Amino acid sequence: MLNDLLSGLLSKESLFGLSLFPYLGFLWFLGKSGQTPKIALRGFYLLLVFVVVTIPAGIYAKVAYGAELANVDWLHGSAESFLTLSNVVVVWGFSQALHSDPTSASIISKHKISSSPFPETPSAERLDSENP
Repeated sequence: MLNDLLSGLLSKESLFGLSLFPYLGFLWFLGKSGQTPKIALRGFYLLLVFVVVTIPAGIYAKVAYGAELANVDWLHGSAESFLTLSNVVVVWGFSQALHSDPTSASIISKHKISSSPFPETPSAERLDSENP
């Protein structure tokens, strides 16, 4: 009995539905803070469109094809395109904010944030000039 209850509560459908509430809280705090770039905030809201599209797409895949959404390529790819669009808008919003805000440049240089994913390695010449 307890196993049935736990398996029902921990099913992917239940967890998917429950995960919506923390995300809505996240969106609420982002909007209230006033510090999130508007375009990036719209990108985060656009993720809800992905959720809204994915649910009926999954139902259609099950009814029409008798398969999970992930196994119906054209339908899965169409739904996932909303996730991609959401991610692009979020990155675009933060990118615009970094390039348009003059204080962001000083924050980036202060924290030595690099656009390269690889850490900078000191050259031998720099090491020699730092240690006389």
